[in-house]
Amino acid sequence: MSVEFKLPDLGEGIHEAEIIAVRVNEGETVKEDQPILEVETDKAVVEIPCPVAGVVEKINVKTGQSVKVGMVMMSFTTDGSAKAPAKTEEKKEQKQAVGAISSAGASSTQEKGLAENPGTSKGGGRTVADGPVAAAPAVRRLARELGIELKLVSGSGPAGRVLNEDVRSFAAGKLEGHFHSGPLTSAAGSSAQATSGSGTNGAKSSQPGTPPASLKDKYGGSDSERKPLEFAGGGNTPQADLPDFTKYGAVERVALKSIRRKIAENMTIAWSRIPHVTHFDEADVTSFEPLRVKHDPIVNEQGGRLTLTVLTLKAVVSGLKKYPQFNASLDEKNGEIVFKHYYNIGVAVATERGLIVPVIKNVDRKSIIELACELKDIADKTRTGKIELDRLQGGTFTITNIGAIGGTSTSPMINYPECAILGMARAADKPVVRQGKIEIGTIMPLALSFDHRITDGAEAAHFVRHIIERLEDPFTLLLEA
Repeated sequence: MSVEFKLPDLGEGIHEAEIIAVRVNEGETVKEDQPILEVETDKAVVEIPCPVAGVVEKINVKTGQSVKVGMVMMSFTTDGSAKAPAKTEEKKEQKQAVGAISSAGASSTQEKGLAENPGTSKGGGRTVADGPVAAAPAVRRLARELGIELKLVSGSGPAGRVLNEDVRSFAAGKLEGHFHSGPLTSAAGSSAQATSGSGTNGAKSSQPGTPPASLKDKYGGSDSERKPLEFAGGGNTPQADLPDFTKYGAVERVALKSIRRKIAENMTIAWSRIPHVTHFDEADVTSFEPLRVKHDPIVNEQGGRLTLTVLTLKAVVSGLKKYPQFNASLDEKNGEIVFKHYYNIGVAVATERGLIVPVIKNVDRKSIIELACELKDIADKTRTGKIELDRLQGGTFTITNIGAIGGTSTSPMINYPECAILGMARAADKPVVRQGKIEIGTIMPLALSFDHRITDGAEAAHFVRHIIERLEDPFTLLLEA
């Protein structure tokens, strides 16, 4: 019998994807769960496993092609022993095929990520005492190529089946752990690691020895994406005309790939709709380093890493509870301010494909260890393009950390439709005056960009000072619990 495989509904606001790779050929025998396609949306890159076992009858797509939801991508010939699935079952099967993209069940995956971090072999791996690990042959081959023992990898598929993204995330976690395993040579270096150890900066997304990508590989999309940018809600700003650059020398034109297009559109909307104002201040985080050295081994055992970003998550939520105007959005159509009574904090992650902001939900309800584990988990998955769609939505406030790269400060752009974003720069040793004496302290620059339509500069200053007080004396967070 012939079975058609259609591109299923990819979730909120996503109606199409780009084919990055076709892994099979017509006439090839395939097994269930064998990777057959790799697709990219404006959110993530994922592998699509084969929904059935059989023979590839016809392939209707090619690399670089944009496909829409409901389009038949492939058809398979099966042995006929299986009955044709009902429409509801077929829809469910297709949703399972895009696992990491589909938002269905992502909350359970998120909870699993807290306890089963793929980046650690101690406490984060699966423990299989007897019997083989449930995994497709292609997954086993990938594990062999990367030198990964499957028994240490936590499976996120049905019934704990290990998927390709699980192996890649585990490998990425091992590699990143190797980068951070060397001894620190100074207090400033230790502080820099503590600040940026969450893996949220571009300096750690590039592996040494990796050849630089071409402009087309890094930025280029398919020819079908050569179309004007769309600025919905951006004030109907017309696209700008450019001069003829070829008068002055050679040029190269590359179509924007989907994620870079989405970034360009979102940034234009944010800048054109929100009157940005940035408030700058500094936090003396000298007391954090001894606490990090003391307690980080405990957090490591649970699969996380104790960093200033983790502590800042808690400090920000404390501030948002006292100053709810920074956890809000302006409804221009109805003339209202929407105050959110939940605290979902986005953490910007720089990847080779562009800046992506995964979201940690309900930060106020989670412990420091839970946040440390989840922060590492989402950073690893985001860099490998395997972050679930549900974990890229629903943010109320954003943190961005450039500490691993450097810089004295930053002026971050608000993540629309939020109304504020906190930027963290490198924590460095500087002279400070304490009780009339000059001493050396670890100082971290902070910058809060906010929507001046909702709140004012004085409130922003109070909000940042509230965060700083909790970063300088973490015990104050316990007093609020």
